[in-house]
Amino acid sequence: MNTSVHGAVRLAWASLRALLVLTVVTGIVYPLAVTGIAQAAFNDEANGSMVTVQGKEVGSSLIGQSWNLKDTDKPDPKWFQPRPSNSGYDPLTTGSSQLGASDPTLLKAVGAAKKQVATFNDVPESAVPKDAVTGSASAIDPHISPEYAKIQVKRVAKANGLPEAQVKKLLKEHTEGRAAGFLGNPYVNVLELNIALKKAGKG
Repeated sequence: MNTSVHGAVRLAWASLRALLVLTVVTGIVYPLAVTGIAQAAFNDEANGSMVTVQGKEVGSSLIGQSWNLKDTDKPDPKWFQPRPSNSGYDPLTTGSSQLGASDPTLLKAVGAAKKQVATFNDVPESAVPKDAVTGSASAIDPHISPEYAKIQVKRVAKANGLPEAQVKKLLKEHTEGRAAGFLGNPYVNVLELNIALKKAGKG
């Protein structure tokens, strides 16, 4: 009996030591090591890729945001607009609408959105690209296609009192190509383009 109890105590103590060691390694050492490596090798990404203008954080280059008229839910014509977001660009509630491509609710919403985008940018509905009326899987995509950006140039230039040629030049400068020359699609980071646009407006 005593031998049995002694064995159980030894087993419990061994288990406790293993638990303590694993807790220290996986709960303290590993997270600190990963955090240290991330801060050293990928400092910008590890800290949210925050974008700062004149010492003030204006957003993250990894997370989309709305560009509306102050205190409204209406898009501001002065700025390039992002693709729609099912979560209101909230990084804590990411996700798509979960509606299928043939769902009547989605089709109706896309049709209405296409009409609004076409009217807002004074272009025919046939010129409105898919990303202008559909959200991304994450709902916080900070990028739009060059095609969507192009149909916004005329409206943005007029609202800011800038020549269209100047706005087109800014768009070209902020259009990223395919990764490695063949992966993915060209894209435009809306936040970075709008920051450049604001600077151009002050010039």
